[in-house]
Amino acid sequence: MKPLSQFSKQDVIVSSTETIFDRFFKIHLYEFEHALFAGGRSGPIKREILERGHAVAVLPYDPKTDEVLLIEQIRIGALASKSSPWLLECIAGMAEGSEQFEDVARKEAKEEAGLDLDKLIYMRSYLSSPGGTTERLYLYLALADLSEASGIYGLAEEGEDIKVHVLPFQEAMARLESEEIDNAATVISLQWLALNKSRISTLG
Repeated sequence: MKPLSQFSKQDVIVSSTETIFDRFFKIHLYEFEHALFAGGRSGPIKREILERGHAVAVLPYDPKTDEVLLIEQIRIGALASKSSPWLLECIAGMAEGSEQFEDVARKEAKEEAGLDLDKLIYMRSYLSSPGGTTERLYLYLALADLSEASGIYGLAEEGEDIKVHVLPFQEAMARLESEEIDNAATVISLQWLALNKSRISTLG
């Protein structure tokens, strides 16, 4: 299908990029001009952009029991808008420059849930917040035996304290509906599974 937009990368001119913050996260200040829908070009625009790299998330699913595995950990960014900043999430981690996203998914599954993953099914990727960051997330479904999955995991040196939950799929969807589950990667992954569950056997 042909893209709907009339514009491409060639319609943006970046005149400068300056690093204005460089610690756990990095922030660049972009100055650019772009083509306008009515014709011509915009004036110079400045935007601060968070440069944190890309990330990978994986949702383990056991088709025999119709259960999913989610992890629970504290997310300080949720403190401002939730009664509890301990969130139910997909397993996830930063790609750290790697484009071997399936390898990243397997590494994170081992570190965060003690799982050894085999078959991964690519779901989709998305831009997390393109007005403020370059980050793109890559989502995978893992077909896994969750019968013995449980425990507390995470890397102490990274300040991780992660608890594993294995939930019936319908319970996970109910928690999604109630907005207990409200982080983007997990919302999208569960909705993708709901839409595609009937053909998982052909995908796997």
